[in-house]
Amino acid sequence: MNQDTNIHKTANFAVLSVSFEKADAETRGKFAFFDENVKNFVNEIHDQNMGDAFVVSTCNRTEIYTTTQNYLLIAELYCKTIGVSLTEFMQYVNILKHEEALNHLFRVAAGLESQIIGDFEIIGQIKNAYHRFKKEKKYSNPFLERAINSAIQISKRIKNETGISNGAASVSYAAVHYILKNQAQISDKNILLLGVGEIGQNTVENLVKHVYKPRVKVANRTSEKAEKIAEKYNIPQIPFDNLHEELAETDILIVATGAQHPIINKTHFPNGKETLVIDLSIPNNVEKNVTENTNVSLVDVDQLSLHISETMIQRQKEIPKAESIIKEMTKDFVEWEKKRKLAPNIHHFKAALKKMENYEMHNIHKKHKYVDVNDMQLSDKLIQKITNRFAKYIIDNPLKAEEISKLMHEILVEQPKNEFNEKH
Repeated sequence: MNQDTNIHKTANFAVLSVSFEKADAETRGKFAFFDENVKNFVNEIHDQNMGDAFVVSTCNRTEIYTTTQNYLLIAELYCKTIGVSLTEFMQYVNILKHEEALNHLFRVAAGLESQIIGDFEIIGQIKNAYHRFKKEKKYSNPFLERAINSAIQISKRIKNETGISNGAASVSYAAVHYILKNQAQISDKNILLLGVGEIGQNTVENLVKHVYKPRVKVANRTSEKAEKIAEKYNIPQIPFDNLHEELAETDILIVATGAQHPIINKTHFPNGKETLVIDLSIPNNVEKNVTENTNVSLVDVDQLSLHISETMIQRQKEIPKAESIIKEMTKDFVEWEKKRKLAPNIHHFKAALKKMENYEMHNIHKKHKYVDVNDMQLSDKLIQKITNRFAKYIIDNPLKAEEISKLMHEILVEQPKNEFNEKH
């Protein structure tokens, strides 16, 4: 058996990452990987006997995780699948190998590599991506399976044991966070969301998630879009032309439109009703003069960004705790990987001891016609204890593992065989 002399390297694990750090949104879009690509990609890998790989593709990153020996062949195949040149891909890709790759996976799962630190949505995307590939392959890779499970555990622990995901960290969530912090009896307030683009949709999602049965309605210049969102979240949709009438009953107005000029002004609030207006648009779609009306208050993106900045400062302080958890879990993973590689040696050693035990117990039974149960239990404990010591030694001394395993084979298998022949 030719033992891998560099036992401390974590398999042939590599990550090829294109992320927001080196590529802008337009460039990242070129390398996006869609569900319909999975089957062809997996089949090509299998047909060319290239090992295993799976792809995570989000708005902020596209990453190929692979255990193949030649990750550049995987990259070439990936580029062929999505229709881009390998040369262009290599301009933006960051390649990590062995433990660096493992550490990167764990950091991504922990939300430490996200644009917004502490964003845990990525772990669900990693899990779903891996399961799609696993389903297509019809079998699992023990290394990748363990790595994904470890990443999930890391994500859970960091969520539960640190404050890295506390506070408002996106404009849409910051708006909802502000409402929760500054409005009493929020479930009784009439909320109107104007604009259902990405920020508007995220705001609705956060309202539904964080407010108990929110009384929220949506409006949009294009009614078709608003109808889809209203149906998705089971909330009312009002025609844009009815905006003036609706505002008379609105307690909280959230503006997430994409107009080039303000579309809300002080004429929209003539009756002095207490109203909170939150403008999430850039450029501003609410005129500053709305606050000239009695009881109307205005919060814009700049003010919400201050809350986000405070959140980021607090989250930065939690990073060492998260990294400590990653370090601990990485150590556990590496120990598991060492044991996995040396498992055949350990199993062989234990099997030799069990064979000797069976031989001796058989002789006792021949002489005394019984075998004491307590003797058997004691014997099993001793075998396990000796096996554990052997395992620890070869794991701690991987370069000697082959030599020691061979020596133990000679002592435990060859010599007892000779003894048996001498007696008979």
